[in-house]
Amino acid sequence: MDKHTIYHIAERVGVSPSTVSRALSGRGYCGAKTKSKIIAAAKELNYAPDNAAKMLKMRQTNKVIFAVPDICNPFYFDMINGINQVLEEHDYLMILFYTKHSLKEELKAIQNLKENVADGMIMVSFHFGEENISAINALQSPVVLTNKYVSPEGEDQFDYVYVDTYEGIKLSTEHLIEQGMRNIAFVGGKLSEQTGHERFCGFRDAMLNANIPVVPRLIAESDYTESGGYMTARTWLQGPGRPDAVVVTNDLMAIGVMKACEEAGLSIPEDIAVVGMDNLDLASRVHPKLTSVSLMQEEIGRKAAQILMSRIRGIPLKERAVKLHPQLVIRDSSLRT
Repeated sequence: MDKHTIYHIAERVGVSPSTVSRALSGRGYCGAKTKSKIIAAAKELNYAPDNAAKMLKMRQTNKVIFAVPDICNPFYFDMINGINQVLEEHDYLMILFYTKHSLKEELKAIQNLKENVADGMIMVSFHFGEENISAINALQSPVVLTNKYVSPEGEDQFDYVYVDTYEGIKLSTEHLIEQGMRNIAFVGGKLSEQTGHERFCGFRDAMLNANIPVVPRLIAESDYTESGGYMTARTWLQGPGRPDAVVVTNDLMAIGVMKACEEAGLSIPEDIAVVGMDNLDLASRVHPKLTSVSLMQEEIGRKAAQILMSRIRGIPLKERAVKLHPQLVIRDSSLRT
């Protein structure tokens, strides 16, 4: 007969494994009625602590850190929703840590995990590199990244769930090219950052594959905000050689670009087509409705949280990587009639 664990008890009583752990360890709150049911179920199942249960008992916080670079972007609201769906099932709470696109703040979040502020962490970063990755690999607690990263020497200790944004930008650029557009501009993040570079490469490769030159003047680095997209577009619209389409690497900047076009008296998509990325709710509310690349952010959050909870509970996983595919959602802002 298989050895019963706290997960079997949890299923029998209809509570979370962490509630079982609190009842059996005597640490943390558990209602008297629930506790008596759990103890009765444990006796009935001849429960004896196993390694996973011991591991759960050692973890006292029942909290997970979610480290994000931007708390103003609605993109992360969907991700938070996906994470919370999983955390609630396990009586876990989320600590939101705002890293401000700063390596220093990311290292601070990692240090908090090292000091046992939480049992694990989900981390969004636009630039994973040697310093933050080595700090993550040195941790004893599990971490799930939302970008793909593989260290040259291998033996990484983290998991990652990601959408291929290179593929997403390539799709949106190809969509514009297929409609005969050639003078295409690009608004992205910093090209020196991992995420910014990946997205630019998707644009560049789609252009080169179609034998269309990439015009340096029409490549812009911005900050993923609406005002950033607006200010970038204004410089192009006022000068000669106005683009006939713009590929933008997030929806907030794309909405800023659309605002600049409106102020310049340009019609979208007749004069200039615009494509964004993230597929926020806002994309279907602006006029014209914004074509955008869906990055499955709620699913990223859900998958990342499921993996993290499995690691926290000591459940072995075969794979350390989950790849999701982007989807181009075509709306009015990019369709030429």
